[in-house]
Amino acid sequence: MIEKFKLDGKTALVTGGAGLLGIEHAVALLEMGAVVVISDIDEGKLGQALDQISSRTGSERIHKVIMDVTNKTDIENLAESLAAKGLEIDILVNNAAVDPKVDSNKGLLSESRFENFSLEQWNFQLNVGLTGCFLCSQVMGTRMSRTGKGGVILNIASDLSVFSPDQRIYRKKGLADDQQPVKPVTYSVIKTGLLGLTRYLATYWVEQGVRCNALSPGGVYTGQDEEFLKKLTSLIPLGRMATKDEYHCAIQFLYSDASAYLNGQNIVMDGGRSVW
Repeated sequence: MIEKFKLDGKTALVTGGAGLLGIEHAVALLEMGAVVVISDIDEGKLGQALDQISSRTGSERIHKVIMDVTNKTDIENLAESLAAKGLEIDILVNNAAVDPKVDSNKGLLSESRFENFSLEQWNFQLNVGLTGCFLCSQVMGTRMSRTGKGGVILNIASDLSVFSPDQRIYRKKGLADDQQPVKPVTYSVIKTGLLGLTRYLATYWVEQGVRCNALSPGGVYTGQDEEFLKKLTSLIPLGRMATKDEYHCAIQFLYSDASAYLNGQNIVMDGGRSVW
């Protein structure tokens, strides 16, 4: 059974690789023997991410590349450059996204509200989080379908793909109702859209051996303020947020032959919040 979890000889691409969970996804894959390519649009943060990952796993099987997930040419160029080195992507982690944080800045509070949310931000965030996933899947999934080996696509969604944000946990004392911070509409729309794309892709290349699933993490503890933590954890049956490494085993399962019969599903890991 343990052999089924091994990823030796596999090459994985993690988009949004400089982000908090992007780093953890890369570590999880490296632990099981995969060659991992992390991509991001931010060169500085990508270099820092590479250093963090290398300090934990070594640097022999980790590569970094600057790539814009909204630019199909960038994605195609990456695939061709890897192929020239004898590498084809077997595992695609669609992790790149814009995660708008609820900020105490009054201007940002006002702009995040649905009444004031700009079309510019709507287009930008959907372009990265949903269109970027589509383009990466289109390029890499097509190649997977033609290798004869198949592959695995995992879309990183969110617990907010299955329920609405509880805007009460973001409320700040002393602010008028029309100035209260909210989780912007784009996040829920993107993450819900990823589930539809997951189901579509799960059947599209199935005869060529390409599987697709989604992982919907809950909130990750990164030192959030006590007031917010108290509100949020009261909604979670386990009574806490996740630690950043608690999704490792799920990632390893979803990409390996241990999950060979799992396809088109959304795995919700939110401490039970979605069932309460």
